Amino acid sequence: MPKPLSSTTVAVVKATVPALAEHGAAITAAMYARLFQDPEIRALFNHANQGEDGHQVHALAAAILAYARNIEDLSVLTPVVERIAQKHVGFHILPEHYPFVAEALLTAIQDVLGDAATEDILTAWGEAYWFLADILKDREAALRDQLNRAEGGWTGWRRFVVAEKIRESGQIMSFILRPEDGGVVLRHKAGQYLTLRLSNGMKRNYSISCASNGQIFRITVKQQADGKGGSRLLHESVQIGDVLECTPPSGDFFLPDHLERPVILLSGGVGLTPMVAMAEAIAAEHPGAEAWFVYGTQNASAHALGPQIAAAARVSGMHVATFYSDPRAQDSPVRPGRITMDWLKENTPLSGADIYLCGPRPFLTFFVSELRKAGVPPERMHFEVFGPTDEQIAA
Repeated sequence: MPKPLSSTTVAVVKATVPALAEHGAAITAAMYARLFQDPEIRALFNHANQGEDGHQVHALAAAILAYARNIEDLSVLTPVVERIAQKHVGFHILPEHYPFVAEALLTAIQDVLGDAATEDILTAWGEAYWFLADILKDREAALRDQLNRAEGGWTGWRRFVVAEKIRESGQIMSFILRPEDGGVVLRHKAGQYLTLRLSNGMKRNYSISCASNGQIFRITVKQQADGKGGSRLLHESVQIGDVLECTPPSGDFFLPDHLERPVILLSGGVGLTPMVAMAEAIAAEHPGAEAWFVYGTQNASAHALGPQIAAAARVSGMHVATFYSDPRAQDSPVRPGRITMDWLKENTPLSGADIYLCGPRPFLTFFVSELRKAGVPPERMHFEVFGPTDEQIAA
């Protein structure tokens, strides 16, 4: 455990809360700009999250502000720390990388706040940064040790061969990955993701879309409309027999080993990918459990992994409800329109279930907010957003 923060540091950090609330995004933007001047550090990041929408900048600014506000009771931030540690393991961020972030953050504070960034403030934030960094490094070391000791486990980058490419829908493709070394595949937790390092150096997270089986991973990827990034490379350039490098499965969004109550798997668009892994895990490990698979997409041309969902439902008895917002005549029988809170209240045990959500940011923002209004406790809502989690969803 790191040495406790001094009372002086706690007081100074708390006093910076108003400045962080006003200038936090400018500070994190300046921090990233400085970090990315170093090509080796730049290569550690997923730059799909550094787009013009600024989600990553605002997500980090919100996390720093939350840290300052809760500096006297950091137990509030335990879920955030876990999420960051899992991401760091996925991107293979190591202890030796932390000094680069410290220098960039403190310089950014000084650049943005100017004369207001006194020596006392910089000293306090330096101590606060390293306190949190030590917590993260300890957790990341524990995660890596656990992964390395597990059957089929590893740390760092492992080579996987693309054994199959399967067209799932007009824009969605599955990739079956087998370890090049012929070894056992680590058993992941249903809902977790793989981090891939692609041939052009890009790093991308993709949910594992199958339950653990000891032999393969399956990722299911939608080619984005703008044609940029990893999805285009995977769809258009990666062929059967090619090698992809992966770090071990990571992520704090997963189905637990023991189901304490009914489960609702609620997803939209390509957000169904971790939910299919959960559905298959329920069929394999929890047959007979009360479970609902509720999914919304445009129509059958955009609906991926339907046979896998149906197969899992046949084994487990899981209820499946599919909504098409723009159905075609040949798509019946389906429920036309979008998933609504009224439908969920009438057709699922909403008030007494664990609810797992994944989908586009507007989908998650809407349902997380509406579920809260419906009285669902935060501890029974579990969600994954493809990209940085920001305060609009997590608050």
